[in-house]
Amino acid sequence: MATGRTHRPATRSRGIPEATVARLPLYLRALTALSERSVPTVSSEELAAAAGVNSAKLRKDFSYLGSYGTRGVGYDVEYLVYQISRELGLTQDWPVVIVGIGNLGAALANYGGFASRGFRVAALIDADPAMAGKPVAGMPVQHTDDLERIISDNGVSIGVIATPAGAAQQVCDRLVAAGITSILNFAPTVLSVPDGVDVRKVDLSIELQILAFHEQRKAGEDAAADDGTAAPAVAKDHRKGPDGDVPAVMPA
Repeated sequence: MATGRTHRPATRSRGIPEATVARLPLYLRALTALSERSVPTVSSEELAAAAGVNSAKLRKDFSYLGSYGTRGVGYDVEYLVYQISRELGLTQDWPVVIVGIGNLGAALANYGGFASRGFRVAALIDADPAMAGKPVAGMPVQHTDDLERIISDNGVSIGVIATPAGAAQQVCDRLVAAGITSILNFAPTVLSVPDGVDVRKVDLSIELQILAFHEQRKAGEDAAADDGTAAPAVAKDHRKGPDGDVPAVMPA
């Protein structure tokens, strides 16, 4: 079976915009649900509603994949599942290491959605000597002293950082030096990486703060409606992060 180190996704060479790439997992999740219900075809309007985007944007996104659907019929669900899975690199094996096996790291290790989406947790790594050898999610935790060997032995190119903020950059540097080229960062800090290394940051506190902003805004609008004054309009896109990008989130 191919590993993540020897096969790279084709999205960049094909010129697919990053915003489109960020929406492909949303389409795949909706399509997978349809496939599990044995739905053979789906219209762009139905699929767009299920994915939470507008149908014009969906059709534009699919045009980058060379998939245009059939007028009056819609899109073939099984073919789109395969096509998007292939574009995302999910038709091959992607070994992943998780570094930092505290409460969050253990929860990630126990998350069943990785395997079903093409990701194999190859190793769990922690700096605490007391954790070494302890089973988590059926796997023994290994010490960070062996990080480089573990990555080399398993051909890993994706690393997950779930350490405290203070340790994250050092762990990141070691991962990159060992050959890791993609990092999913759960630590509450911004990582510095060289060109050619991709980082996706997951910060649940930021997502909650954005929701709090909208809750406050809605409360202000309700108060303004009660006293007859108009509250300033704010463009809302609940899927955008503080930098304008779609934030990485745990798949449902």
